[in-house]
Amino acid sequence: MPSQEFMSKTLPKKPIRISDKNTLKKVKAIPPIEYEPVNEVFLVGRVTSLAVEKVLPSGDKVVEFRLVIGRKHSRGLKKEVDALDIAAWSAKARRAALALKVDSWVEITGSVRRRFWRAPTGLASRWQVEASDVVRL
Repeated sequence: MPSQEFMSKTLPKKPIRISDKNTLKKVKAIPPIEYEPVNEVFLVGRVTSLAVEKVLPSGDKVVEFRLVIGRKHSRGLKKEVDALDIAAWSAKARRAALALKVDSWVEITGSVRRRFWRAPTGLASRWQVEASDVVRL
């Protein structure tokens, strides 16, 4: 869940109402709010593929699996879902991911990453959620 610090930096304390020119002059004097980039993801969903451990050419290990998350509000009558690729890089997250079974519910904490690599057809990329914490529910 978003931290209290994040919420305090992103949401204004209270709306500013401009009723006359003097108020407008005061508003212009307020320094702009400084934001810090935030890339935090908190997901709860169902595992739809067995976790697979890969050893990359660099020697790094990664465990990848797919998570499906149902949407609360669908556009039509059909229930819509989002399927997300999850990558676990740390030893703790890799161990937890390898223990998951298909159809088990899991909580993922992490961040969104875009991975690039050289493919036979040229440069390729894909979006993943990099899991820093994997918890079976």
